[in-house]
Amino acid sequence: MDITQLILDDHAEQRRLFAILEQIDSSEVEALTAVWERLSAFLDAHAEAEERFFYPALLKRGEGANDADDGTVEGETEDAIKDHNKLRDAVRAVGKYPVGTGAWIEAVGKANIVNSDHMGEEERQGLTDFRRHASLQTRHDLAVKFAAFQAAHITGVKPVNKDPEAYVEKNG
Repeated sequence: MDITQLILDDHAEQRRLFAILEQIDSSEVEALTAVWERLSAFLDAHAEAEERFFYPALLKRGEGANDADDGTVEGETEDAIKDHNKLRDAVRAVGKYPVGTGAWIEAVGKANIVNSDHMGEEERQGLTDFRRHASLQTRHDLAVKFAAFQAAHITGVKPVNKDPEAYVEKNG
C-alpha cells in the first residue's frame, strides 16, 4: 500500500462522482442530492486526511517537483492548502442553491474546476515529489493512517480553512 496511490485512487473517485452528477437530469433532485452529499463528504475527508498525514510528511522529505510554486516543497504545500481552502469554499457555495437548479449546477461545475485544477497540480508536484524522496515503508505507513482516517470519517469532517503559511510553519 502506498499513500500516493491511495490519493490517486481518491482522485479517480472524485472525477467519477463529478461525472455522475453531470449525467443526472436536473429534475432528479433526490439522486443529485445523494451523489452530491457523498462527493462533498468525500472531498472534505480527503483534504483533511492529506493535511494530517501527507503534507506534513512531504514537508519533511520533499524538495519541490515540476512546476511547484517557487520550486520548493514549502511553496508546493502552501499552494495545496490554498487549493483545499478554495475547494471548501466552492463546496460550501453549492449549498446556497436549491439542488438541480441552474445556479446549483453552475456551482457544482465551479467546484469541479477548482478540484480538477488542484488534483492536476498535486499529481505533478506533491505526489511526484513524495515518490522521489520517501521510502516505500514510509509511504506504506502513511497509507495505513490515511486509509484508517478516511474509513473513520466516511460521512465527512467539519470543513475548516487553514492559513497556508501557518500550516507550513507548523508542519515543516
